[in-house]
Amino acid sequence: MLAQSAAKVFQTGVVLLIVSVASFSLLKLAPGDPVVLMLGSEFSQESYDSLQRELGLDRPVVLQYLTWLGNFITGDWGTSFVSRTDIFTFVVKEALPVTLTLTACSMLLAIAVGIPLGVIAAVRKDTIWDTAIAVFALTGSAFPSFFLGIVLIWFLAVQFGIFPVMGFVAPWEDFWGGLYHMTLPALTLSTYFIGMIVRVTRSSLIDVMEQPFIAAAKARGEPRWRVIWVHGVRNIAMPVVTMIGLQLGGILQGAVLTETVFSLPGLGQMLTDAVLGREYTLVQAGVMLTATMFILINLLIDLSYPLLDPRLRQR
Repeated sequence: MLAQSAAKVFQTGVVLLIVSVASFSLLKLAPGDPVVLMLGSEFSQESYDSLQRELGLDRPVVLQYLTWLGNFITGDWGTSFVSRTDIFTFVVKEALPVTLTLTACSMLLAIAVGIPLGVIAAVRKDTIWDTAIAVFALTGSAFPSFFLGIVLIWFLAVQFGIFPVMGFVAPWEDFWGGLYHMTLPALTLSTYFIGMIVRVTRSSLIDVMEQPFIAAAKARGEPRWRVIWVHGVRNIAMPVVTMIGLQLGGILQGAVLTETVFSLPGLGQMLTDAVLGREYTLVQAGVMLTATMFILINLLIDLSYPLLDPRLRQR
């Protein structure tokens, strides 16, 4: 098992290296000259050549990539030429905590709602409960996050005044105030994934409930709740966890639109502003950080399989 874990870690490193090459190459192919963008509309050739040498853009592309990769690993991500702030500080200490808060709240809400509904749908298969939950799951999956966010703002914030329209309060500074401001964004982002979790939980649990060990548990006279939640739900952990890990990229993608709709100062809003302002260095840092989080979380999910299924520990 240790050799398999080491192999997965090595594969993760290779994937991250490929992502870094792709990210750096896309930055080079992007339209516009970063030197011109930093200098403005009026500049001399001497200023242009001086800044190009300062940024290292006069060196071979391979050397530029190696320099950038080394600086990225050590936390030297450069300086934003719009806000004149350190990119690492801006991305990691300011934008990233907002996105992680939104992602965590959305995922916890999706799991807390999706798994129980999926279990009820499986246990009450082919009943009115199953039909109602299926309709709810399909309806939630059909709404784009930006449209659902606007609808929730209009009804729950503007019309009824239950929640704030926009803004962010850090939960580590004001826990209940942070949760209150994060309710609508988390509900907007989690609705699609609630439907996904419901469908995967339902189909997986239906298959598990037909297995012989479930019949044996019933024959032993174990309570129905124990048969379902201990023997049944425990054995659908792997497909549910796998689906959650694979859908994490969708959550990060949906965070871009959700943060824009609710004016949350996270990675999504940062990337949107950076693209509009042609701050490609900032875009590159955001893309690399997002890809790194997605890949590392999938690595953790792969490494968790032996904990979820004891049979894998013997291989």
